[in-house]
Amino acid sequence: MALPKYASTTERIWHYTYLVLCGAIFFFLIAPIVVVIPLSFNAEPYFTFTDEMLAFDPEGYSLRWYDSLLTFGMANPDAPRDGSWWADAWANAKWIKAAKSSVIIGVFSTILATCLGTLAALGLSRPEMPYRRAIMAVLISPMIVPIIITATGMFFFYSNPCELLTWFGLSPQCGKLAGTYLGVILAHATLGIPFVIITVTATLVGFDQSLNRAAASLGANPRRTFFRITMPLILPGVISGALFAFVTSFDEVVAVLFIAGPDQQTIPRQMWNGIREQISPAILAVATLLVIFSIALLTTVELLRRRSEKLRGITPH
Repeated sequence: MALPKYASTTERIWHYTYLVLCGAIFFFLIAPIVVVIPLSFNAEPYFTFTDEMLAFDPEGYSLRWYDSLLTFGMANPDAPRDGSWWADAWANAKWIKAAKSSVIIGVFSTILATCLGTLAALGLSRPEMPYRRAIMAVLISPMIVPIIITATGMFFFYSNPCELLTWFGLSPQCGKLAGTYLGVILAHATLGIPFVIITVTATLVGFDQSLNRAAASLGANPRRTFFRITMPLILPGVISGALFAFVTSFDEVVAVLFIAGPDQQTIPRQMWNGIREQISPAILAVATLLVIFSIALLTTVELLRRRSEKLRGITPH
């Protein structure tokens, strides 16, 4: 907002002080992320800026660490880069295997979290729902409880779920969930459901319930009303919640360390292993790609938010 010409000296001082404070806070938040990007192009195996990089010498920059994301773990990384080389990278490169695991776990946990979170939000939005506040507090508790506590509880439950379920008088026939893709997917879905609930609930606040009543008065059953009226109007909020759930799954490392087995190596876990075993700037290359991926998702969320406001007749600011 521009400063008016009739502003007093005190107002001008506060205006510029406010701009400086906002700039300092923005720099404090964004600098640790931005500094990773140029370091990922370092030609040397260092985590600091070299003299060549500071002098903008082309010799100080390289794509070697991005290339190592494809070659690390390959059986024959020096072979000609033909179809067999790419097949070797797809099957054996550790970073590619971690990316495949992250996508598989992220997609299925997002689907599960979106379905359950949307159903929960629809139920909690109904005024006749008893104990809505208490139920909401329980459902969003994975966001509030420290992740280390949640991951520890998941580990003990998923390690032997049958024994714990017998305490409630149940005698199910099941195996361990820890160390399996299903266990990691359920854990990530648990962490993603609160984001879906909050996002869809916020969308339902501006939903006109008279539309559902009008559809019922015209003979539409609840299923048809939901898919033809309710779902199209709340779809931007559902997709936004799904994106948040996917990002939560894609970036989660604590639950994976507790629950996942050797076959469920996600990108964050591979980064953690890389820091512990061998410090390589390839981690910075992965971080740069994740930053770009996150920016793309946040842009999508913002576009969906504006579309949702437009559908509800709200002028976006």
